[in-house]
Amino acid sequence: MNNWFSIEKIDEATYSISEYGHYEKMHSYLLIGKDKAALIDTGLGIGDIREEVRKLTSFPVVVITTHAHWDHIGGHALFEDILIHEADEDWLVNGLPLPISIIKSNVIKEPFTRELPKAFNIENYKVYRGRPSMSLKDMDTIDIGSRKITVLHTPGHSPGHICLWEEDRGYLYSGDLIYEGTLYANYPSTSPVDFKASIDRISKLENIKRILPAHNSLNIDIKIIEEMKKAFASIEEDGLLKHGGGTFEFDNFAIRL
Repeated sequence: MNNWFSIEKIDEATYSISEYGHYEKMHSYLLIGKDKAALIDTGLGIGDIREEVRKLTSFPVVVITTHAHWDHIGGHALFEDILIHEADEDWLVNGLPLPISIIKSNVIKEPFTRELPKAFNIENYKVYRGRPSMSLKDMDTIDIGSRKITVLHTPGHSPGHICLWEEDRGYLYSGDLIYEGTLYANYPSTSPVDFKASIDRISKLENIKRILPAHNSLNIDIKIIEEMKKAFASIEEDGLLKHGGGTFEFDNFAIRL
């Protein structure tokens, strides 16, 4: 029996599909509407996430990509309808600017806390490349039938990073912008200034009832948004909001620049 994935019911039509056995502790989210389903990210590519999705819905599935990093597009090849923000589309089509050897070493980075699926073989591991069925822009709306998801362009971690805002439920799917753990804005393709601006933008959303992040704990106090906003402001005031600025530790998160 494959127990690589853990499925948690968020509500009657929303599920997290999590990979706790890997150090990334990656979360994808399945949103079931009246006409179709949306899958936010497809995880690490270690297990067959499509098999897990099919246990929960028979509807057609559209994949919404928060950003084109390897740990968020691992199962993209299993689906046909893929959406991504236009600023990350080039990575999806032409590949990440990162050697496959580095990616593979991260995929199999130990220790694993769960047994790997028997079908998994790192030698066969490939990072998805393909042209999306649609490019997304800021404030686009994705309607899956009685559920509308708004695209919020929140660059910083990647040029085309997006959060998804489901206002009717008060759910913020925050990708790699907001989670408990280390926030990364230290790579050449990241922007500390944009990261701060994105946090500032999210802090203005009203009636957030739950943050649903891409990594680590699923139980996050929404107060973390204001804490992150203050943290970035403090770093900026000290003149350190730039690559090489340092790593800053706070109660429930860290910021690496």
